[in-house]
Order: sequence, then structure tokens, then C-alpha cells
Amino acid sequence: MSGVMKRMGMIFRAKANKALDRAEDPRETLDYSYQKQVELLQKVRRGVADVATSRKRLELQLTQLQGQSSKLEEQGRKALALGREDLAREALTRRAALQQQVSDLETQHQTLQGEEEKLTLASQRLQAKVDAFRTRKETIKATYTAAQAQTRIGEAFSGISEEMGDVGMAIQRAEDKTAQLQARAGAIDELLASGALDDPTGMAKDDITAELDRLSSGSDVELELQRMKAELSGGTAKPAIEGGAASQSAQPQDRPDFHKR
Repeated sequence: MSGVMKRMGMIFRAKANKALDRAEDPRETLDYSYQKQVELLQKVRRGVADVATSRKRLELQLTQLQGQSSKLEEQGRKALALGREDLAREALTRRAALQQQVSDLETQHQTLQGEEEKLTLASQRLQAKVDAFRTRKETIKATYTAAQAQTRIGEAFSGISEEMGDVGMAIQRAEDKTAQLQARAGAIDELLASGALDDPTGMAKDDITAELDRLSSGSDVELELQRMKAELSGGTAKPAIEGGAASQSAQPQDRPDFHKR
């Protein structure tokens, strides 16, 4: 049972992999990869902006503390000039505490400035890689599209594509049906002409009737030709025609003699 399940799993994975290969378009995969790289670049840039913002805040705090330190120093001088050594000592004590804060903020400022420089450099390098990938992506997409079009044209000319194959089969079926109908029509005409089949409409003619009609038509043509010749010659052929008519009218007069004999 375990072997059967493993085999079924392998078959399923093989068919799924084949279906994915058919569904996958390399151009879409490249576009997706480029989109992910652009998103990563945007995150790096946001990081650089956040670090720069923090650095700017530290600079503002340093400016304020330095201003307060200068003010306390000035107050200590005034107090000492007025003979108030206790006030001068208090001002200098507060100034010393501010100086410690200033020193800590300067250390943080240097750290943030270094991080900002690193992120800026990384952003520039990533930007160069994204630009290079975009150029390569477009080149690969153009090459793939050209190869795909060339393959389709070749399949169309050779007739091995599915579309052209269906068209060729449809044409072949139409030709076969046409040839079959023509053969059937010819066979029916031959059977009707030979009398093997009866025409219920009464319009079909057998071979003897058709031959007699042809001879009659030929005789009519000859008579019409003689008439036209007579008209062109000015009536020279008319006596011949009348003579023929006279001979035909004389034939019935000979019949009584034949009966007498």
C-alpha cells in the first residue's frame, strides 16, 4: 500500500510539473522578478529616508543642547562677576550634565550618519542591479517573443500546428464529401440513362430518346443553314428546296400504283 501511494504521489507531481511548464510564461516570470526587485529597492530607499530623518532630529537636539550649554556658561560668568559663586557653581554643574548629553547625541549622530552612508551606497548598487536586470529582462522577452513567432510561422507553413492541422482536416473532409457526392450524382445519371432507375418526374430521357433528339437537332441546324445560304445567294437555292418539296408531294401519288400492283 505504501508503494502504491508513493507511485501515485510521483505521478501526480510529474503531471503537475508538466502542467506548470505549459502554463508558465518566461516573460511573466521575468516581469514578476523585476517587480520584486523594485519593491526591495523601494524598501531600501525608505530605510535611507528613515535614517536621515533620525539623524536630522539628533542634529536639532544637539543644536538645542549646545544653545542651553552656552546659556548656562554665560549665566555662570555673570554670577561669578556678581560675587555669587554658589550660582556660578550651579550653572556650571548643569552645563556639565548637558555636555554629557551632547556627547552621547554626537556619538549617536555619528553612528546614524555611518548607517545612512552604508544604506545610500547599498541603494545605489541595488539601483544599478535593477537597471541592468531590466535591460536584460527586456532583451530576453524580445528574443523569446521573436522565437515564439518564428516557431508559429514555421508550424503554420509546415502544417504541424494545431490550428492549421484542424484546417487541413476540415479541407480534406470537404473534398472527400464533394468527391463522394459527385460520384453518387454520376452514378445516378448513368442508371437513369440506362433505364435501371425510373424517374418519377418523367423528365429523364433514356439513351435512345436522347440520341434521336440529338439527330433531330442536327437536322434542324442543317435546314437553318440551307435557308441562310439561300438568303445570302439571292434565292439560288430556292428551286432546290422547292424541288425537294415537289418530290415529297409526288410520293403520295405513287402509293395507289403500289397498291394496284
